[in-house]
Amino acid sequence: MSHRSQSTARVFAWPAAIAALGALGLFAALLGDGPWDMLAWLGLGIPAYLGVRALWR
Repeated sequence: MSHRSQSTARVFAWPAAIAALGALGLFAALLGDGPWDMLAWLGLGIPAYLGVRALWR
């Protein structure tokens, strides 16, 4: 069986995007109320959802 290696950028693209989304959610939670709360819920909810979905597989 042959193995094709992938570039480092390709391997870490999705995990880096999910980490950036979580960091954005944490930062938005510190900034204020109103629309910032919605951004915080999305920024922290999407990575949490993806983690729980991966655990259930």
